[in-house]
Amino acid sequence: MSAKRKPSEASSQNATNQSKVQPDGLRRCWPQSYLALSHDMLVYHDTEWGTPCYDSQALFERLALEAMQAGLSWNTVINKRKAIDAAFHDFDIERVAQMTDEIPELMDNKAIIRNRRKIEATIHNAQVALDLDMPFADYIWSFAPDGPCAHRPKSREEVPAVTQESVDMSKAMKKAGFKFIGPTTMYAYMQSMGIVNDHLQGCFRCPARGN
Repeated sequence: MSAKRKPSEASSQNATNQSKVQPDGLRRCWPQSYLALSHDMLVYHDTEWGTPCYDSQALFERLALEAMQAGLSWNTVINKRKAIDAAFHDFDIERVAQMTDEIPELMDNKAIIRNRRKIEATIHNAQVALDLDMPFADYIWSFAPDGPCAHRPKSREEVPAVTQESVDMSKAMKKAGFKFIGPTTMYAYMQSMGIVNDHLQGCFRCPARGN
């Protein structure tokens, strides 16, 4: 979830910009108005967002979820995540690539995001991933910026929605045949799988400089 792809609930300027101490004593960069939406949002912030992930299946799941998010709040995706994972066989890439005949069943599943274009794109992207000449994880991490990330944003306004790396990643993946992978979606993806870590300074998840 990028800084400009927020849950629908509004928050004050002060709550949005700075990391705040939460009731459990930890300082987090996502305002309480985000984290109070659901326990799953809190867990996602604390354990996944910005954490490097190198597993092909998990990386494919996160790519699919970012595509599912388009036009929706991230909270909606997180709340439906377990149902989406179950419907797409935990995003086993080979299994998802064979799901063309299951599209009518998916469209009838009220527990997931029932958007035909997004569902078809997820299946299509699995097929493209299988055609790569390297493991999906190796392919995705080939887009990582060189060297450690020195950018440690102080406020949400300093967190970009798009970077040159996400533009380049989007272009390369489109050329490879992937769908629903615009530059903004790709930057949110880079955040979600830890190619970049945009936790704000003061957040307990923000790495020390030089890491």
